[in-house]
Amino acid sequence: MIEVFPVNAQLMLGIFLPLLGTGLGAATVFFLREGISDVARRVLTGFAAGVMVAASFWSLLQPALESSAQLGRFSFIPATIGFLVGIGFSCSLVLVHRIMHVGEKIEGPVGGLKRTTKLILAVTLHNIPEGMAVGVVYAGWLSGETGISQTAALALSLGIAIQNYPEGAIVSMPLRVEGMSKAKAFLCGVLSGVVEPIAAAVTVVTASAAVIVLPYLLAFAAAAMMYVVVEELIPDMSSDTHSNVGTVSFSLGFVLMMILDVALG
Repeated sequence: MIEVFPVNAQLMLGIFLPLLGTGLGAATVFFLREGISDVARRVLTGFAAGVMVAASFWSLLQPALESSAQLGRFSFIPATIGFLVGIGFSCSLVLVHRIMHVGEKIEGPVGGLKRTTKLILAVTLHNIPEGMAVGVVYAGWLSGETGISQTAALALSLGIAIQNYPEGAIVSMPLRVEGMSKAKAFLCGVLSGVVEPIAAAVTVVTASAAVIVLPYLLAFAAAAMMYVVVEELIPDMSSDTHSNVGTVSFSLGFVLMMILDVALG
């Protein structure tokens, strides 16, 4: 059981688990020619989306509301503010992503960054709010003030790691197709996920230093997670034919996270 490990070991596991998921996905460049199949991608994406939606409520929003219980009927204020700020932050990252693609079809220096470079930067930007979500949920667990259990924090980290698996392949496989060596393509895939443990560690330190802002940060992380799910994961898992595969996987991920958080938390 994970509970027998020292607190520091549990924290390090939670922070670096998403990066491990990215690394495993990037490693597909060594044994697959075309990356993971569409069906497998939908299964993984749907499952991760279900975990992240359930975690957004039970591991983030609910603790944010409970932590503000002293405000009485106004206990929704910190969660509301944090959630809206989180949505705004996520929108700003998408805006940066779109700005990066301006002039993409223009040839020459005016065209800006190469397509593969933009892909890596886009995945890296996408990973920032996920890293913050892991950091704030572990900060909530360490503080003992939010009711977040270590099991719930680990489940959230695991869900993000599952979602990161296809992302690692999305980065490494195109680089390999363009002629990059397998080792270098793998390294680029891993590096796209390095920002997650960095963002998580910074958030843990920041949130732990100011417990009073935890309800805001928990709701902020919930918003960032929900934005990723609605903007990227749900469209991806429902694309093309056999979209029911992604929907069933979503349900399984949601139920599993609910069980882990409610029954074991």
